[in-house]
Amino acid sequence: MNICVYGASADGLDGEYFSAAYELGRLLAREGHGLVFGGGRGGLMGECARGALEAGGAVTGIAPRFFDEPGILRKDCAEFIFTETMSERKQLMAGRADAFIALPGGIGTFEEFFETLTLKQLGRHCKPMVLLNTRGYYEPMTALLARSAAEGFMSHGCMALFSLCDTPTQALELVKAPSGPRGSIRRLSDYSK
Repeated sequence: MNICVYGASADGLDGEYFSAAYELGRLLAREGHGLVFGGGRGGLMGECARGALEAGGAVTGIAPRFFDEPGILRKDCAEFIFTETMSERKQLMAGRADAFIALPGGIGTFEEFFETLTLKQLGRHCKPMVLLNTRGYYEPMTALLARSAAEGFMSHGCMALFSLCDTPTQALELVKAPSGPRGSIRRLSDYSK
């Protein structure tokens, strides 16, 4: 299975985030899964790739060509693909993935997660999606989504399209489990209250 991992590119974060990212990469490689990621050297995405590479895993980095500056990219991957745009990058990452795990991150990670979730809600894929909730990072976001459902801005069923967990081990178990309901643009009412 190829697992796409989204995550922060920022350095200087609490060490617990880096430990969880490294452990996720190490575990997925040990279990024989490939890592697909945004190609960055730094932050949590770089640490996850480091864990996978050090455990002998197959790692594919995908990044837009304008990121190709000294110290930005981790090019020691088994495969590194350059794209022209961020949109093309996301499309390739999603197309090569059998499942998605989002480490804590900023607006780029949120955007990747929500685009993937939207496509799942619309029935464009049925791949497992997991938020790795290190240090409770995603609790405010999932509370916002729950409020959105409670107030009718989205269906309650959308909350079943992804999983939330606290450890890398749990994240890998969840991506191997059945992916839950399948969305459809023709059956959005199936997700009603």
